[in-house]
Formats: sequence, structure tokens, C-alpha cells
Amino acid sequence: MTSIAQGGVLRPEIEHELPSLPGLAAEAPLVWHERLRQHAAVRKTLILLVLALLWEAAARYTDNDLLLPGAWQTAQAFMQGLADGELPARALLSLSVLLKGYVAGIVLAFLLTTLAVSTRVGRDVLSTLTAMFNPLPAIALLPLALLWFGLGEGSLVFVLIHSVLWALALNIYSGFLAVPETLRMAGRNYGLKGPRYVVGILVPAALPAILAGLRIGWAFAWRTLIAAELVFGVSSGKGGLGWYIFQNRNELYTDRVFAGLVAVVIIGLAVENLVFNTLERVTVRRWGMQR
Repeated sequence: MTSIAQGGVLRPEIEHELPSLPGLAAEAPLVWHERLRQHAAVRKTLILLVLALLWEAAARYTDNDLLLPGAWQTAQAFMQGLADGELPARALLSLSVLLKGYVAGIVLAFLLTTLAVSTRVGRDVLSTLTAMFNPLPAIALLPLALLWFGLGEGSLVFVLIHSVLWALALNIYSGFLAVPETLRMAGRNYGLKGPRYVVGILVPAALPAILAGLRIGWAFAWRTLIAAELVFGVSSGKGGLGWYIFQNRNELYTDRVFAGLVAVVIIGLAVENLVFNTLERVTVRRWGMQR
């Protein structure tokens, strides 16, 4: 082979093949503790264990089971609640009420945002209602809900809808506004209008904001439900986890109170990791819309 050097003089081109380095791996394997550190579940479990040890140490230092039962004592109360079926029954009752209010809030939020992106009047309605009701705590509406819907499930569903609706509507609408204009024009060129335009163009493009709103709405709804059940959570002798905590507090079973709180936390962690993280992984992260 030849090539042209400076000055236009031809010179031969020589290629040297370098010998391979035998016995050397392309990448060095990680040691076992480095491999464990790569797993988020292991890191989170370690954090929980550290918190449990700190809790147990604080309880032993206080030495007052009525004031602060230890982590081991709470675990025993939790297992006893699972064994006698009371904790699962209370949790299922709370989740059934939560699901009704959460789904109703999602439907109303999508209707309001669809109206807002379709008409000017809808935008004015959404901005006015969110400015009025979003700062209003849902639990503050519980006395009115009791007057309107009585001592039943309807009152809890009402405050749950309020806790979900406005935060979710704001996130959805913000996501819709952030959709690039090119996608909007493409949808209009295909003749999409109204609900078809929202579902076909805006919802896929704004999915990260929608998932964030769903996550925020779930957190608001869950804590609102527990707080509402602490104030009012029993109808016909039945109540959810909030009522379980309140009832055991009145009977001075502090370990059962902490067991109820642990159940609330476990359900929150399960929904966060099994539902929302899975949705993000199979949608926006898989599509490259989010890191």
C-alpha cells in the first residue's frame, strides 16, 4: 500500500499488527460487596435495617413500652395482627375506599384537563378551581362531608376525590402545556380534535408529568384517608387502618398503634415500588423519555 506524504512524494505504508495480550480479561469482575451495592433493593433494605436498629436502641434507652415500644415488640404485634386477620381486614377496607376515591379523582382530573386544552372557558374554569381548592386541605372538608353524606363511605370518598383531583389536574395540564408544538401540529394535520387529540397526542407526550401527578395524588389520598379515619373511620362497627390505630391508642396498646403505622408504611412502599416504579420502567424509561 502507498500513500502521498508532504510534497507529493509517494512512500510505502507499513502496517504493524500488535500481538494480543493473553490471559487478561476485558473487564475486571467486581468484588461481592461492590456487586451488592449495585442493587437498589439491597441498599434500601440496609437503610431500613439501620432505621430499625436506631428505633430499637431509642426504645431501650427510653425503657417505656407505653411511650415507645421497640422495633421487635412492634414486629411481634404486627405478626399477631396478621395472624388473627385484623390487620389484613382493616387494610383491605381502607384500600377499597381509597380505590374508589382515587379512580373518581383521576377521571374528573382528565375531564377537566381535556376541557382546559380544548376551550378557553375550560382553561379559565381549571385555573380558577385549582387556585381555590388546591390549597384547601382535604381533611378540612370532612365536617361538611359528614353533613352532606352522613357517617358512611361517601364522606371518605368525597375527601379523597378532593385530595386527588386538583394536584393531579395541575400536573396533567402542566404536562400538556409542555408538549412540543411540532407534535401538536402533527395531530392537527391528521384531523385529531377533542378527546382523540388528547388521547392520541397529548397523553403519550405528557406521560412523565401524568405519572408524577398520579404518584402525588396517591400519596395525598393515602394520608388523607388515614387522617380521616383517625377522626371518623367507622360505620356499622367497621373501620380501616386509621380507625385501628385510633382504637388501639384509646386502649393504650401502643405496640399495636405502631403496628398499624408500620402497615401504612408497608402499603405505601409496596404501591410506590411495585406499581409506580413498574409503570415508569415499562413506559417512560423504556421509551427514553426519562432517565
